[in-house]
Amino acid sequence: MTRDPADLTAVDYLDGAREMAAADRPFLAHLLAEEAAQRTTDLATAAGIRASFPDPTTTRTETD
Repeated sequence: MTRDPADLTAVDYLDGAREMAAADRPFLAHLLAEEAAQRTTDLATAAGIRASFPDPTTTRTETD
């Protein structure tokens, strides 16, 4: 494991996002996925990453 965050790749951040999603930590998953998307050069791939991990603060639904 690397100790320097500058050495992390988009794949590393995406793996972390998946781990956080599996641990029911959607906001952390979203933040890690956003970083992965920013480190991705292909715009379509970046859009797919963002769509897979939407911001939970804008997608939550209210229940009565």
